[in-house]
Amino acid sequence: MGTTIVGPDGKSRCRWCGAAPEFLDYHDTEWGFPIRDDHRLFEKLSLEGFQSGLSWRTILAKRENFRTAFHDFDFDRIARFTQRDLARLLKDNGIVRHRGKIEAVINNARRARELVKREGSLAAFIWRYEPDMKQLAEPQTASTSAESLALSKDLKKQGWKFVGPITVYAFMQAMGLINDHVADCVIRANVECARKNFKRPGR
Repeated sequence: MGTTIVGPDGKSRCRWCGAAPEFLDYHDTEWGFPIRDDHRLFEKLSLEGFQSGLSWRTILAKRENFRTAFHDFDFDRIARFTQRDLARLLKDNGIVRHRGKIEAVINNARRARELVKREGSLAAFIWRYEPDMKQLAEPQTASTSAESLALSKDLKKQGWKFVGPITVYAFMQAMGLINDHVADCVIRANVECARKNFKRPGR
């Protein structure tokens, strides 16, 4: 099986984006494009945690509900959640009602607040783990990397939950720390251009 499919415009794209209609726009406009906004980074890491054991289609379909339920992933607000908020979330049909994952987001919001006090921003901390692209495996042939293992270990040491190396690698793919679009994908060059022009935080 090849690594690409032909999109509606006749151009090649990563095969995975043909699995569901809503994947195409996400693939073409979001996946792999670098971001530095702390709330968006927290959202992506939280949603990758929710996705563990489920399909990304399930998470993407519920993403707006997640944003509403978690105040657009403003971790300062989430850090103040109480048992009443937890009870509200566990009854919310619009999201994934997994107690461990919901509690992890609340816990991680508190850890994110601590990290920002130390590092200045979540982005400044995460972008330190950007790997040398020349040393990475071929796009989409790996589920972890030395950097995802290191970032996972560092976050766990700081008390974060649901941040295993596979989850962290998927997060790195999604938020543009690496460009994992396959070589023949028409979007790969767009992402590379965005990464080239991207101002790394703290540099």
